[in-house]
Amino acid sequence: MTTDFDDATRDRMAAIEANWDERTPIHLVSRFYDVAGRDPEDWFAAYEWADLGDLTGKDVLHLQCHLGTETVAFARRGARTVTGLDLSGAAVEAARRIAADAGAAVEYVRGNVYDAAALLGGRRFDVVYTGKGALCYLPDLQRWAAVVAGLLRPGGVAYVVEFHPVLRSLGLVDPEPGEALTLRHDMLGGRGAAELDATHTYTDGPALTSATTSYEWEHGLGEVVTALSRAGLGVRSLTESDELPWPRWPHMERTARGWWRLPGTAPKVPLFYALLAEASSADPGGRSVTA
Repeated sequence: MTTDFDDATRDRMAAIEANWDERTPIHLVSRFYDVAGRDPEDWFAAYEWADLGDLTGKDVLHLQCHLGTETVAFARRGARTVTGLDLSGAAVEAARRIAADAGAAVEYVRGNVYDAAALLGGRRFDVVYTGKGALCYLPDLQRWAAVVAGLLRPGGVAYVVEFHPVLRSLGLVDPEPGEALTLRHDMLGGRGAAELDATHTYTDGPALTSATTSYEWEHGLGEVVTALSRAGLGVRSLTESDELPWPRWPHMERTARGWWRLPGTAPKVPLFYALLAEASSADPGGRSVTA
């Protein structure tokens, strides 16, 4: 629960919420998201659908869903129910409009991911999906992993699709013309919260004018794996990819599937990862659960 955090951490999470409230209207009309024109499934790599398998008849939860641009795709893929949860009230309102316009049956809930169990009334899901810029806003991965595990039915899966620590260490700011990509930030956690001037969002559009302070926490890949494992989930696969769903740097080249990677002359480095973890199929008493 967010009440378990100290005052300083709660203040940081409140600043993050205000920052995303102000970002939302900018993102909603940005070319980057292209809400009206881009197919929601374009945000997914082929290996994501292969890992998730057939969603028909399954209950799917998307944590930290922002505008729900990916959440709608789960409904289109045949999920029985789809729920999105996000910290930003502005984002949740926008996501509801986007889903309605798409004719997708998606329920959206506003709230902090650490409060998800209470906000969702104790419901459990077959799939808990999260990522693509979400984990960096979480101060404590151990608590987060416990929340995720508690949201899963026996045999359910957690799927984390995130920017690789290598990408984050290279920075999300374009290099100067002619400048090589260099390590700019930590690749591992341990330094606590980094205070950021978030005046400019990562999309096209105007600058923010009021809630321009945000905070991020770095989490290494080992930290993510360990947190989920300690929460009782078994890691089934970990995919590392050199492709992104948008051109992070101007010299990236488009792939055959429409994503982007660094030129063939550049070092081949991971920019994205997808981690699939599974809850035990036995109940706490050790009996096998088949339904």
